[in-house]
Amino acid sequence: MTKDLEAGTGAPHAPLLGYYRAPQARAGFVRDLFDRTAHSYDRINGVLSFGSGGWYRRRALLRAGLKPGDRMLDVAVGTGLVAREGLAILDRPADVIGLDLSLGMLGEARRALAIPLIQSRAEELPLADASLDFVSMGYALRHVTDLRLLFAEFRRVLRPGGRVLVMEIARPESRIGYALVKAYVGRVVPALSRLLGADSRTLMRYYWDTIDACVPPAEILRQLGEAGLQDLACDTQLGAFRAYMARRP
Repeated sequence: MTKDLEAGTGAPHAPLLGYYRAPQARAGFVRDLFDRTAHSYDRINGVLSFGSGGWYRRRALLRAGLKPGDRMLDVAVGTGLVAREGLAILDRPADVIGLDLSLGMLGEARRALAIPLIQSRAEELPLADASLDFVSMGYALRHVTDLRLLFAEFRRVLRPGGRVLVMEIARPESRIGYALVKAYVGRVVPALSRLLGADSRTLMRYYWDTIDACVPPAEILRQLGEAGLQDLACDTQLGAFRAYMARRP
C-alpha cells in the first residue's frame, strides 16, 4: 500500500475499521461479503433502489452515449443489473463484458446473462489498451481501493472518444435530504434486509457507512479529470443518485 493511499489520497473513503481490522483487509472483506450475499442481492436491491431501477440505468447509459455497435465493459457487474440494460441497447451479448471480483456475484450474473464474464480487480483490468467504446460501473465506486488506479484503467482500455458512466449514491447536500436518506438506507433497509439473513443486514449497514464516508462528488470529478478524461459531467436525481460521465479524448 502506497503512502498516498494510506493517507486517503486515492481512496473513496477512509478505512471503516469497525468492519475489518486493518486497511489492508478491506478488499478481502468486501469480496467475501458480496460472495455471501450474492444469492439475495437482487431482493435487497429491490428494497434499496427507489427511483433507480432498470429504467434509470438504461436512461443513464443512453445519456452517457452508449449506442449500438459499441463494445461495453461493466465493471463490478454484480448480478448483471447494469449489464442487462446495456445488452438491451446493444443487442449483441458478445459486445457486453461483465467483470467482478466476487465469484458469488459472477455466478448470479451467469444465471441471468449469456455474456462474457471475467473475475478481476477493477483497478487491474485484464483487457487490451484501447479495446472498448464504453465503460460502466453501477454503485460500486465506494468498494474499490484507489480511484486514481481505477480511472487510469478506464482511460487505458477505452478507445479515443470512448465514454465512461459511473452511477453512485452520494450524501445529499441538504440537511433534510441527508436525514431522509440516512433514515431509509441506514436504518430501514438494513432492518428489512435482516429478514434475508445476518450477512444481508451487514451488507446494507456497510453500504450506508460507505455512502456516508465517501469523498464528495467534486473529488470524484477531479479524479476523473486527473486520469486524463474530459467532458466531465454529473447528473443528480432525487438529491442522492449521481451519474458521473466522462470521455477519453
